[in-house]
Amino acid sequence: MTITAVHSTEAEIDADVPAPTVAKTMAVIEAVGRKAGGLTQAEVVQQTGCSANLVFRVLSTLVTLGYVNRLEEDRRYVLTSRLIESCQPRSMDKSLVLSAHAAMQWLRDQSRETVQLMIRAGNKGLVLEQVSGLEAVQVMGRVGMQIPLYSCAPGKAILAALSSAELERWLAATELKPFTENTKATRAALWDDLARTRQRGYAEDWEEGIEGIRCVAAPIVDAYQRPVGALTVMSPTKRLPQKRFAEVGGWCIDAAARARRELLS
Repeated sequence: MTITAVHSTEAEIDADVPAPTVAKTMAVIEAVGRKAGGLTQAEVVQQTGCSANLVFRVLSTLVTLGYVNRLEEDRRYVLTSRLIESCQPRSMDKSLVLSAHAAMQWLRDQSRETVQLMIRAGNKGLVLEQVSGLEAVQVMGRVGMQIPLYSCAPGKAILAALSSAELERWLAATELKPFTENTKATRAALWDDLARTRQRGYAEDWEEGIEGIRCVAAPIVDAYQRPVGALTVMSPTKRLPQKRFAEVGGWCIDAAARARRELLS
């Protein structure tokens, strides 16, 4: 269940879910997480509809556990990186971020563009790590940002690496809608695109999420060939013409293989 904090009151949450306290805690986390600069306690109360007493107790607990920080200068609460770190895919005791770091640096140096590591988080993609590009003008995202899987290259790389049964379940649970005129927003268009992605070994994003930005990505798979993430190169459209896609795609495949070797070693 996704809690839309701005529309849910505490009474509605109590009536709607088996564990209201958990739902209220998640409402607080989602509210704080949506605002990069954080929220005051009063703003959390306003956005979640929860009581001031409950919000105070939840925030105090999250601070104690290290999931939230309270900024002294303006008393705003902000999420720490602990939530992101806790959902990192691991092989044995190895972190995906640490395993992919050198490969991301190599891919950035080859392409001179920003490189991101994305994982699947439910029906969306979560940016887990980012390495800035070397060009004066570069595309940048934000670690922790969530993006629809079907509207970006790393998301489509992950989807293409799923089994047919897993992909069918994902499609059944996901509403496809266009973000630009190039978004693969129908089942048939997306299915055909994922089939081409499997054949090539890398995914392409032709300004499908944001106009003016193109991306190429390859999946990182575990020992059982299941996708645990994807590495992507992000570039302004003018620096990534069609003739460069195969070259950059090859680099992404190489970088993903390097990250996989380190993860499984």
